[in-house]
Amino acid sequence: MINDIKKDAAARMAKSVDNLKLELGKIRTGRAHTSLLDHVTVEYYGNQVPLSHVGTVAVADARTLTVTPWEKNMVSVIEKALMTSDLGLNPATSGTVIRVPLPPLTEERRRDLIKVVRNEGEQAKIAIRNIRRDANAHIKDLVKEKVVSEDDSRRGEDEIQKLTDKYIKDVDALLEAKEKEMLEI
Repeated sequence: MINDIKKDAAARMAKSVDNLKLELGKIRTGRAHTSLLDHVTVEYYGNQVPLSHVGTVAVADARTLTVTPWEKNMVSVIEKALMTSDLGLNPATSGTVIRVPLPPLTEERRRDLIKVVRNEGEQAKIAIRNIRRDANAHIKDLVKEKVVSEDDSRRGEDEIQKLTDKYIKDVDALLEAKEKEMLEI
């Protein structure tokens, strides 16, 4: 019983760390990367679809992305979606290829992004602590129902705390790496 709770908690904590990796991938550094445009959606025949479903996103050079729509009539729609996205991009169209230059980050903008990174990390830590709280509550319920002994419950809570510490260290390592990446020029 306690092992099932522990496995569930470990799986959920790992998902929290994976989610943090995804969120940190969206935060722009100085380099161009196709994942920067993953959350941009475009209207395609009345539906909002991800940009990657209507064209090819590629890295042209270290500071430029290119978007090549599969249909010519989508060029203006994609360009508008990129301009209105929260990324602050200014795409330039040449024929059917949309070039998206990424402006260099200022020191002030880097500091702001580091605050965003730290906030994302704190959210991940809160999620991990909530999972710990839920797992410990399940163990306490098992003790109340007399399914497990007090000693087993203490041992289980200790193991869950060790899991929590491990995943919080993982979050800290991700944050440290991302902050270092953000400060590179």
